Amino acid sequence: MVAVDSAGVNYVRCARMLTESLKTHHPTARVCLITDKPVTDTLFDYVHLLSTVDANAYANDAAVFKLTPFRETIKLEADMLIASPIAHWWDLFRHRDVVVSTGCRNWRGDVSAVRHYRQVFDQNHLPDVYNAITYWRLSNTAKEFFDLVRDIFANWDQFRKLIKFAPVVADTDLVYAMAAQIMGSERVTMPFTSYPQIVHMKQHHAGTTDRWTHELIWEFDPLRINTQAQWGAFHYHIKEWQP
Repeated sequence: MVAVDSAGVNYVRCARMLTESLKTHHPTARVCLITDKPVTDTLFDYVHLLSTVDANAYANDAAVFKLTPFRETIKLEADMLIASPIAHWWDLFRHRDVVVSTGCRNWRGDVSAVRHYRQVFDQNHLPDVYNAITYWRLSNTAKEFFDLVRDIFANWDQFRKLIKFAPVVADTDLVYAMAAQIMGSERVTMPFTSYPQIVHMKQHHAGTTDRWTHELIWEFDPLRINTQAQWGAFHYHIKEWQP
């Protein structure tokens, strides 16, 4: 997981919460934190430092391929919790050298039909990827994918001319989607297979105002929202939330 603190968000704290939740279900899971400053917390099995920190925080993600200590890696976005066992993910992902998750679910467990945050994807017919869950094994395909991710971030002023309604600053999901489109999405996604999707708690997915924590009843251990049990990766979005 990548966690670089910003002026308003302690992402390393988020990464610690994520790791605690993961190791609740999988005590022997090995976790690598990728960050910009030394961290001595023994909860993390590895702490690898970025050689440079990009002004666009999203672009730090391009370093994960080189910095992972594992031959097989599942990258998780720091501001999530693991709400149930996920060991079966490995068997699902091993059909590909690289898998970027597609689509997301709401807290009710339904695949979300909300497109409010995906207009640039829809306008450009890009694969509906969510980098919050990304798998790869050491392979030429994975190297090609992450080389392309790094190239798109580094040359965003040129790449953004290739799509309609491109934002001024590239975000990770959009860059992953463009890389997947260039490589062929069938090589790096599995959109027609039942496999992991994040539970997304942004406003329109959650069906609330911008702070779902003020409107929905949540319980922890196990994690439930309005009595609905959560499973898999729960992307809580409100960074200061502490269960």
